Amino acid sequence: MHKKGIGDFPYYVGSNSLADLATKDDRVVVLNILGKESSGVTPVSHEYSGGNIVFGTGPGKSGKALPTKSGNIPVYNSIKEGMAAGHKFNTAVVYLPPSGVKDGVAEAVRQNPDLKKVIVLTEKVSVKDSRIMRAICQANGVDLFGANCLGLADAWNHVRLGGALGGSHPDESLIKGSVAIFSNSGNFTTTIAVYLSTAGWGTTTSVSSGKDVYIHFGPHEFVHGFNNDDRSKAAVIYCEPGGYYEHGIESDKPIIACVVGRWKAKLTKSCGHAGSLAGSGDDAMAKEKWFMDYFGVDGIYTPEKPVFSKKGALVTNIAHIPEALTKVMELNGQKTDFEPKGSLSLKCWFSNNNGVKLPKELDVPVIEALDPYNKQIEALRVQVGAMIRRETLKDASGASRMDPATQVSQIHGVSILDASTRSLEENLAFALTKAYPSEYGRALVNLALNAHVGHHGHPALAAAQASRDAGNSPNTVLAAAVSIIGKKTVQKSLDAASGLLELFKLTDMNDPEQDFDYSAQLKEAGKFKDAFLGSGDDCSDKIMDAVAKLKGQSVFLSFLQDFAKQENGKLSVDAIIAGIWSTLAWRSLRSKRLTRHTLQTLPWYNRIFSTMVGCAANADKHTADSFCGVKLDDIVTKTSFTKTAFLALMGREPADGELFEFQVLLGLIITNGPGTISAQGAKGAVSADGPEQPDRVQINKSMVGFLTHTGFAHGGNGYEAAAFLIDQFKNTDLKDPSDGKHGIDLAKLATEYAAGYGKYKKEQKELGNLEYNKIPCVNHPVFKGKEVNIDPREDYVQKLFKEKGLNNVFLDFYHQLVESLFKAKVTKDVYCVNIDAVIAVILLKMVWADYKKGSIQESDIETASFAAFLFGRMIGCAAEVDDHSNRGRNMDTRTPASQVSYVG
Repeated sequence: MHKKGIGDFPYYVGSNSLADLATKDDRVVVLNILGKESSGVTPVSHEYSGGNIVFGTGPGKSGKALPTKSGNIPVYNSIKEGMAAGHKFNTAVVYLPPSGVKDGVAEAVRQNPDLKKVIVLTEKVSVKDSRIMRAICQANGVDLFGANCLGLADAWNHVRLGGALGGSHPDESLIKGSVAIFSNSGNFTTTIAVYLSTAGWGTTTSVSSGKDVYIHFGPHEFVHGFNNDDRSKAAVIYCEPGGYYEHGIESDKPIIACVVGRWKAKLTKSCGHAGSLAGSGDDAMAKEKWFMDYFGVDGIYTPEKPVFSKKGALVTNIAHIPEALTKVMELNGQKTDFEPKGSLSLKCWFSNNNGVKLPKELDVPVIEALDPYNKQIEALRVQVGAMIRRETLKDASGASRMDPATQVSQIHGVSILDASTRSLEENLAFALTKAYPSEYGRALVNLALNAHVGHHGHPALAAAQASRDAGNSPNTVLAAAVSIIGKKTVQKSLDAASGLLELFKLTDMNDPEQDFDYSAQLKEAGKFKDAFLGSGDDCSDKIMDAVAKLKGQSVFLSFLQDFAKQENGKLSVDAIIAGIWSTLAWRSLRSKRLTRHTLQTLPWYNRIFSTMVGCAANADKHTADSFCGVKLDDIVTKTSFTKTAFLALMGREPADGELFEFQVLLGLIITNGPGTISAQGAKGAVSADGPEQPDRVQINKSMVGFLTHTGFAHGGNGYEAAAFLIDQFKNTDLKDPSDGKHGIDLAKLATEYAAGYGKYKKEQKELGNLEYNKIPCVNHPVFKGKEVNIDPREDYVQKLFKEKGLNNVFLDFYHQLVESLFKAKVTKDVYCVNIDAVIAVILLKMVWADYKKGSIQESDIETASFAAFLFGRMIGCAAEVDDHSNRGRNMDTRTPASQVSYVG
């Protein structure tokens, strides 16, 4: 028995040397051996130590066993039962939950007079229980280790007691040498051992002390054993803030101290290890001072400023431990244990700069991983694109969400307010590729989307016009057109996209807008000849001429063009569109934000978008060589898709400023989250096809699902505000709504309406009519309760237009109106102008001149308003269709029968 003490108070330390802590003679019992942590760790310890665990306990589990490669470990209800079966042990390892640790330790001590060591792995044992456990063990001559630790390991004895020191392959890190380790952190105990080996140092005994409030086997006990261990020539002590355990330690051998956690001095609660909250005078900086005083140094060791003495060195970064130890040992005339094993330099097994050009010193090279990890990485490399876990998506989405507090929705993490500053073509590309295109990419997507806008003689236009002539709403008209765009319509383009993916998927090309040698792919491309080449009756030459004039390059388009030359053939428009979308999506695919399925189906979405915009215009707007009076050649090669959409709705070219306002209008409509009726329609259509076989999902039918789930209340309701404004302004002399000097007294107009509406509202309430007409786009239930209500979405757009110098008399009137309603005591607060008003005023401003001339009717304005909603919402719904195809489960939008009620 060995005595140590604090002052005049002696206490028991049974292990005189570190060599005694974990030996071949130790026999172990494990309490709660079949628990989740123990069942994974214990077999490794048992095998590494040569089969030193005699039995385990688990109440009610007698007769069971824990299988290991060294044989089964029997399990008993209690220690008493195990000992009655003839088993003997001197060490107990405790995996019990915090509330049971004290009783487990007491049972081990009481039942076994030969017990010498108890190792508690459990964290957050109460201070009261720790005091009792320590008293029990001290009174009975038992060394107590932990709690919240990973136990002990000895590289010389090839023994591990409790916990996972060395991980699942302790032989790789517990290398025989001359350095003892004491660490508050269990995982860092192993890490430090690995780091030491890179400088040629091995270990003797490693002690994971834990860092609960009580450290039962602390630095003083460790140093006592270290001083008496002839094997150990030096020690590493890793410590965190809290407690005075390290204060006053002394040794004739060198010590490297690593003190971490300066930031914890700012905390008022413990963080991480339960005892790591510093009290008075025991924070990280105080502990640094203890060690500097002991070592006789005036600073912290760093490679740039190596401060050390024969006694040792202080570091604050574990990566500096090996170098500091080597310097100190050289000063003491000691050489390393063996040749260095590897280095601490960063060795990337795989990397992706995502197209960012890094300085040479930051562009870390990739090396081949060790076996078997190299095989696993190679298998991962072959798995091109994202692999998304499937889940039920009835009321969920991986594409969109809405903030219920602000009502601002997001698409792939981008606010619709930010999206509204982007063009239609940019948002369409972003919705499907999850990345906004470059300027070159934007030009490419315009070419692809405009390529099939002209529908002269196409069945889709005939179906749309028949539906329109029958008096159907715009959503029904476009649903008829989109229904025609089945998979066979775009099969060649889909095949081309698949061919490009197959040829390039295993290359190291990350950015198709940079140079890449595709000579090897040209040799293999013949098998995709039918998909890549056309019959010569399309406009591929014109599109490629336009591509050639752009500032930028596409590997895929260059490859396709060179393949056509190689085969003396003509490139098909289908292949060009596949090449364009592959260019847009490739970076997202390589960074695993996009699935292979998405990349292969992008041309289908492209054709649907073109059809929706093209068929929104009457059949008489389509000729063999023009669309809405503009030459198709100019549409395809010179026009933005945003402008094409404007043409389709308005039948004319946009004036200055109108195109920006139009894109803002469409951007604001993109999504209102997955709970909207339109999104549910799209998701339900995918769900019905069975997304677990994504190739069977009919993308056009899914977009029809979105269209059929829009209507006069959801989609067409923007017209209500336009109709309201028409009533207010139709008898005025307003000529140009964008003219700031319009000459209309808006305050007077608003005051007169507020007075009349107040009288009407009062009369209706007196009659008991609660269904009286409400003013459209005024007020919003989420933003009630303040003296001045503000819809942050409308406020954002109003400020954006002001910055751009864009005036809108209708929006100005709405703001005058909400103030007039308050002043007339019609409302108790100044109500907000909500986002739907913005949509209405933008559209009405665009059509006002034609309306006043009589060239369009109010019914035409309603149709344009509805169609504009569809143009914006097709962006968000396409993202939902793609997301649900990749993430959803079959028929996951059904409502369970138990949640459905009958209404008679």
